[in-house]
This record gives sequence, structure tokens and C-alpha cells, in this order.
Amino acid sequence: MRVGGIMATLADLPDSVILEIFSYLSVRDRIRLSRVCHRWRRLVDDRWLWRHVDLTVYRMRPKIMWHLLRRYMASRVQSLRLGGYLSSGSQAPPQLSPALMRALGQKCPNLKCLCLHGADLSMVPITSLPCTLRTLELHSCEISMAWLLKGQDPTVLPLLECIVLDRVPAFRDEHLQGLMRFRALRSLVLGGTYRVTETGLDASLQELSYLQRLEVLGCALSADSTLLSISRHLRDVQKIRLTVTGLSVPGLSVLEGMPALESLCLQVPHMTPEMPSPAEIVSSCLTMPKLRVLELQGLEWDGQEAERILCQGLPHCLVIIRACPKESIDWWL
Repeated sequence: MRVGGIMATLADLPDSVILEIFSYLSVRDRIRLSRVCHRWRRLVDDRWLWRHVDLTVYRMRPKIMWHLLRRYMASRVQSLRLGGYLSSGSQAPPQLSPALMRALGQKCPNLKCLCLHGADLSMVPITSLPCTLRTLELHSCEISMAWLLKGQDPTVLPLLECIVLDRVPAFRDEHLQGLMRFRALRSLVLGGTYRVTETGLDASLQELSYLQRLEVLGCALSADSTLLSISRHLRDVQKIRLTVTGLSVPGLSVLEGMPALESLCLQVPHMTPEMPSPAEIVSSCLTMPKLRVLELQGLEWDGQEAERILCQGLPHCLVIIRACPKESIDWWL
């Protein structure tokens, strides 16, 4: 880079620019850079750089994790991603310990978002999670049967606003009903939770009527029954994202008149003869007074005629038509 005809080096860049560059690097590379010079050591130690930490790509020993926690994260970290690979030996199964979870709560008072990937939490009680969390994401994790069950301590995670449960095999109707103890909960994402039934979802949404965002993706639930439960119990929901296998015109029509719905995303992995036409979708959406975003994924309509009908029929909406995202073993990849 040239400044005033003179070639500028990395040392000429202001701290704010170098910090922005460092923020794109992995944790391991940041720590290595701290050994380059005194200035970079000071920058690597900057609080701003450790607000968001991703450790999912590492298989590390507990000793290293504890060092990161004490030396770099502590009161700085606001969001943390962990793979369940904090084990004492390379052949030991991935696991996160209750002691680590309690330490996060004690040493990281500003931690608001915790994302756990591929972790065995069967021996980790939910009471050990940091009480400051506002978002909890579990991806391909194992949980004990005691997790989230109804009737447990209502003071656990009092600030929790969003929970993502993706490919959590043990999660079932009883756990879903137990979510009602999180009175601050406003966003719920269920992905591949095949043990949840239509009856269980309906009963749970009746108690979770204060939800503002609901996503139900890749579950063994019919689209029509899911939409019926939403229309009956979630009158204040603002965002809906669903996998709509077997969606019919009567099924979509139950959403007509939803007073607060702002964003509607329908994933259609397989087209069926019962699927509403573009004109029928427009007719239903026009009855939703606050709808501003309509996203349709996977619809195999021929040509651009369908998109034209939707865009012209819903001029007040952002209409997005795209392919369904590719499925992977791990949802976050």
C-alpha cells in the first residue's frame, strides 16, 4: 500500500485496522502473533478482540482451555463456541465438564451466547450453565433425561431469550414442555428433533404463547398440523421458518390474519400436488398486515413466472426464492 507515494508497511496501520485484521484469525494464530513484537502483544490482549471466541475447530486438553479462560477470555468474552473435545487424552470421548461450565459462569460475567457442538452433556447438569446466558445453542449434543424437564428449578437461566436445539437425539415432548420455565424465552429453533410429536408441539406452544420467533426444520411433523398449532397459540409470533413437507392450501390458510407476523420462510424439500400455487400463496399473505419478508426455499416452479406473480402480488414484501440449503451431518457446517 502506498501513502503519499511512499510504500506503507503493516507497522504504519492504526491499531483499529490491525485489530480488525486480527479478528478474522483463529485463536491459535492470534496467540502466535502476540510473540511477534510488543505492539502486537498489546493488541492481541485487547478486550475488543476477545468478545467472540470460536474453539470448535480445536481438540484441546483441559489445561489449555483453562489457560485461555484465565489469560484471554475472562470478563471479555460475550459469545463462545465450543466443540465437545475437552478431554484429558486423545482417545477419550469428547466431553465438557460441570467444573468448566461453572468456571465460565464465575469468570465470564459478560458471557451471553454459548454454542456447544458435538458435546456429551449427559453428566453436565443444566444448573451448572452460566446464569448470564441469553442464547444457548446445542448442535449434535447428547443431554441427560433430566435436562429441561418440567417442574425443575425455575431460577435456572433466568435471562435465556433464545434456545437452538439441533440434532439433539434425546430431546422429546417432555423437554419441550419444560421450556415454559424460561419466562424470558422469545426464540425457539428445533432442527431434526425427531422425537417431538405433533401432540407434544401443540401442548407446548399453548404454554409458550409469548414466543416471537419459531423455527421447526427437518422434524417428523406435518406442515399443516404445525401451522395449525402456531395459528392457535402464537398470535404474537413475528418470525416463522418451517420445513413444510405436505403443505396444503387449507394448511397455509390458517395463518391468514396473523397480526404480528413479519417474516415467513417455507422450506419445501419435496414438491407435492397439494402445494399451494403462487396465486394461492399471495392470497394468504395479503391477509397478514405486517408481513414484510417472504422466503420460499426449494420450490421447483418452472421459469420465472411464479416469482413475477409473487413480487407483483406482494409489492410491500421482500420476496426471496432460492434452493434449499444442503443437508450435512452437522447443521452448522
